[in-house]
Amino acid sequence: MEWRDRGIIIGTRRHGETSLILEVMTEQRGRHLGLVRGGRSRRQQPVLQPGNEVDLTWRARLEDHLGTFQVEPMALAAARLMEHPSGIYGIQLLAGHLRLLPERDRHSELFRAMEVIIEHLCEPELAGPLMVRFELRLLEELGFGLDLTACAGTGQRNDLIYVSPKTGRAVSRLAGDPWKDKLMALPAFLGGQPSAVPTAAEMAAAFDLTAFFLRRHVYEPRAIKEPDARAGFINAVGRAFSDSREHST
Repeated sequence: MEWRDRGIIIGTRRHGETSLILEVMTEQRGRHLGLVRGGRSRRQQPVLQPGNEVDLTWRARLEDHLGTFQVEPMALAAARLMEHPSGIYGIQLLAGHLRLLPERDRHSELFRAMEVIIEHLCEPELAGPLMVRFELRLLEELGFGLDLTACAGTGQRNDLIYVSPKTGRAVSRLAGDPWKDKLMALPAFLGGQPSAVPTAAEMAAAFDLTAFFLRRHVYEPRAIKEPDARAGFINAVGRAFSDSREHST
């Protein structure tokens, strides 16, 4: 068995004295593991870091075997990501999210979204909204997508400011005001105004929104906790939004 694909490294672990087991998110074959012989060498170590994009050739005798990877560098982002807290926590958070997916299941849209996020992880004001949208897409890929395009009660597509915690559907101001104490906030940049620039409060509300549905549908049923890196990433994004507001006043 043999295939070739491009992938983004999300983790490694030692194997024996000289080798590594490499965990990658590939474009066509989803999250995949493979052995890299000699992966702990000085030549290989700078390449085999989380966040780096690589060209992969996988070989195994049978399809369900671990197999081996031959790795060639494409875009080495790891060193840049280590220079900023949002980069450090962000790549760890992406890895944690992707481990919620079954191994070897194709999720090409998540792969492409991951490429965009990595490009901007050291720019927290861009990385924050991108990560929220990634989490929404992840929920959809896992079968628990939210419907934020139209009001659950009236069908209207404007003035959407709430989300029903029961259904995961958007609710307009008119329909939701009588029940606002029981509804969640829908930030403008997620509710029909994608070009809106979020405030620090809206970013916090957006992460609360995705956290609520991730806990309900994913973490609690699997008896797992959200990745530790999520809090670190949210804090890094929050500080950047606060600093930006101070500089603008």
